[in-house]
Formats: sequence, C-alpha cells, structure tokens
Amino acid sequence: MDTGITKAVILAGGRGTRLRPLTNYLPKPLIPVLNRPFLEYTIAYLHKNSIDDIVLATGYLPEVVEHYLGDGSGLGVRLSYSVEKEPLGTAGAVKNAEKYLSGTFVVLNGDTFTDFNIAEMLAFHHDRKSRATIALTRVDNASAFGVVSTDGDGKIRGFTEKPVSGQITACWINAGIYLLEPDILRLVPPDRYCMFENETFPLLLQLNKSVCGYPFNGYLMDIGTPEKYLQLNIDLLQSKTKSAFIAEQLGRSGILCGKGVVVHDTAGITGPVVIADGCDIGKEVRIKGSVVIGRNCHISEGAIIEESVLWNNVTVGADVNLKRCVVTDDTLIESNRRISNSVITKSDGEVRL
Repeated sequence: MDTGITKAVILAGGRGTRLRPLTNYLPKPLIPVLNRPFLEYTIAYLHKNSIDDIVLATGYLPEVVEHYLGDGSGLGVRLSYSVEKEPLGTAGAVKNAEKYLSGTFVVLNGDTFTDFNIAEMLAFHHDRKSRATIALTRVDNASAFGVVSTDGDGKIRGFTEKPVSGQITACWINAGIYLLEPDILRLVPPDRYCMFENETFPLLLQLNKSVCGYPFNGYLMDIGTPEKYLQLNIDLLQSKTKSAFIAEQLGRSGILCGKGVVVHDTAGITGPVVIADGCDIGKEVRIKGSVVIGRNCHISEGAIIEESVLWNNVTVGADVNLKRCVVTDDTLIESNRRISNSVITKSDGEVRL
C-alpha cells in the first residue's frame, strides 16, 4: 500500500525500565516476539505501507541494535541511526534526527505494536491541513493517562494529564503515533530533553497551529511491561491482530516447528504453538497453546507448558509446570517446579509479572 509518506522515525532509545528484567539481557527493540526481534515487526509494517526510509532513534546499547539490523536491506528498507548520548524525550529524539527528515513523516514508539491504517490517517491529516496529527485510542478508564479533547472536526482543543476521577471529560488518549510536518521541529529546542506530549503539542495550540486527533479502534499494545509483552505474543498466536511473519504459516494445526525439532511420540502439543530450530520435546510433555519456544530448547519428560514464552537455549526440567511465564536465554528450570505469572532468568531467578 502506497501511503504517500516516505519517511518514518521509530523511537527506540529508552532503557525499558518497566520491562526489566527482560531488558537486562537485550535492548528493548530486540526482545523476541514469536522468535523475531520486536522491531522487525514495526519495520515490516512500515515496509508494507511503502515507507522504506526509516530512522531509528536509539540510546540504550545502540551498537547492539545497529549490529543486528545493519542498513535494513535484509528487511527491504533503508535504515539510518540517530543516537542519543543522553535521553532527549520524544520531541528531542526526533529533533536529533532532523537532518534525515523532509516532507510529512510518521513517528512511532519503538515498543508499540499496532495495525492502524497510515493511509487513512494521512488523508485525515491533509484534509484538515494539520501540522501535527496524533493517533488517539479509546480507553475505559482515562485517569491513568493524558486525555485529549477534540472538537467535532477532530481538531485538538486541549490536553489533560491524568485527570482524577470525576474530572474526566473524554476517553480518547494519545496512542503515541504521530504524523508531523517538518517545520514544527523549529519549535523543538536542540540538545535537550523535550516531549511532544507536554511541551511541543501544547505550544502548537498556543500558536494557533492546527493539531488534530485521529481516532482509531484497531489493535494497540505497548510492550512496556513483561505482562504486556507476554500478552502480545499470545494475541499474535491467537490472531487477535495480524503478524507480518507468521499468520499463514501456522496453518490449520496451529503448530509451527522449525528445523531439527524432535518431538517424542508420547508428547502432546495443542496449538497455537511456535517452536524454533533445534528443540527437543521429551516424553509425555504437554504443550498447551499459546506457547512460543525459542531455539535449542530442551523440554524434559512430563513437563507442562501453557501460555508462555521461552527464549533460546532454555532447559525445562522433568515434571515442571509453567503457566503464563517468560523464560530468558540460557535458563535452567530445575525439575518438579510449579511456576506461574513470572519472568524467569538465569541470573535473577523468578520475578512476578
């Protein structure tokens, strides 16, 4: 789909503090979702919309991200890197990437999965001659978020940060996806922390510039916590939203196995389940979807795994029972354990979701 936009900025610079302990091992953009780095999904989504010139605004372990993704040619895009020496905020990070930008461009958070229609949002943006258009999503309880108030034509009239109960006048919130005209970056000071949400956008309103809110009701998941990260994997397996890589491969069985996977005759697997290369599924193991298993994992006799994500080189001992867990690389889970609703790591042990 050709949207008419050629440039995108992905904000991938944060340390992912709320996502610890997962980000103790990998930068947030590279955390695996269905055994592929999360950022690949955002890049593939942009590529599908004919947006192939992408700037990654990075800060935490930028060399690791660049080493993995390179120039983007393997994903059919052109990647540039804008590195923050210190955290610059959403607007500051885009200002830091200003030399790469021209014409209308899209900004997305590097920890958000969405299926919104960029072409429709762009038509909305141009029709209203907006300088900045903010994607809005509806929530039942807006008290934990910044509320955005609009008029009947979609023009934003104001922002209310985390209103207390009884003061909520709207339930549309900022979804963290923006269409912007490059001239607004003149309002963003260089080399300092600055946020679109509470500085640049309110300033645009003060200057009587057109700022619009585009409501959409599609899928939106911020993987800012381990619980939400797990839920995204489950939602993709259950086709609650479309994956750029795996939906059709699961087929009717709902089971996708990589190369060299050995499954004992007495093991039982109920999809949706994705198992990467080189795994060994032992005698009388029960895997009950939704489950993701990374490369070279060993699941020992009698183990039961439900609604969980295992990264690479994980060993699950005999008669272990895992439910709603995330297990990071190189972790050994000793036999006869019963663990639920936890992140399990090699060095940190168990941390509740």
